[in-house]
Amino acid sequence: MIINTGQRTDIPAFYAEWFCNRLREGSVLVRSPYNPQLLTRYRLTPDVVDVIGMCTKNPAPMLPYLDLLQPFGQYWYVTITPYGREIEPYVPGKRQVLDSFRRLSDAVGSNRVGWRYDPVFISEAYSVERHLRAFSYMAQALAGYTQTVVISFIDLYEKTKKNFPEAHTVSGEDRLRLGKAFIEIAGAAGMTVRPCAERDELAAYGADCSGCMTIAMYEKAIGQRLKVPRFTNARKECACYLGGDIGAYNSCGHLCRYCYANYDADLVRRTMARHDPKSPLLVGHPGPGDIIHEADQVSWIDRQMRMF
Repeated sequence: MIINTGQRTDIPAFYAEWFCNRLREGSVLVRSPYNPQLLTRYRLTPDVVDVIGMCTKNPAPMLPYLDLLQPFGQYWYVTITPYGREIEPYVPGKRQVLDSFRRLSDAVGSNRVGWRYDPVFISEAYSVERHLRAFSYMAQALAGYTQTVVISFIDLYEKTKKNFPEAHTVSGEDRLRLGKAFIEIAGAAGMTVRPCAERDELAAYGADCSGCMTIAMYEKAIGQRLKVPRFTNARKECACYLGGDIGAYNSCGHLCRYCYANYDADLVRRTMARHDPKSPLLVGHPGPGDIIHEADQVSWIDRQMRMF
């Protein structure tokens, strides 16, 4: 099966010690965001976990512990954007993250690390021209360290509109102008652009619009075929395989203003204060009224011999 870590929070950046403890102990508990008394226990062992998907804005805290991930298949996405601290208050400096990206790529391989340049929004401070300069600089800095860059334009979720009221959607003209330029710049750096939930409007210009966390990408990363059960994504425009997330909402300390996973800064601080690195749960501890469900886990690796 596939375990994901990054749809609800940034585990490598803020909870590396906890995650390493979970890997050492071989299991993790996840509280349902829809039924708080329902906990799911996932085994974290390589006989049933084929791939661990990691999404982060700061992989540095996990770099000393990559040996714990070595028995597992893995795929990383590292988000690096041009925004300053007025938008991403607690994300490390861009040069620091670029350096961590390169170190990660050297350790796990360029086919197992992708760059995310998203979400893209346009403002007086972050013009189309500024995006093009920033994207070009970062692409050159990461050339040879990844084969993939994911782009997406800002989605105005309710939480985003609450925390970032001045944000607005990117016009079709700017989307096309940026997308075409990103594809050209990325291609020169040996990267394929993968739009995230952006339909196929950039396919004609060379983008791969099949998704950004697909089974095909996982298979390429681990060098094996996967036979996966059917999965229905919550967003119809998303083609990615996103089951088995072990994170928790309202627990990401980056406090990015465009974030869809945090309600507000005060709630995030209260949530993070309840974190215990020794707990099987990311936030808090199991309680007497909790119901623990054992996840049905099997390896999805297709071991059938094939003639090519």
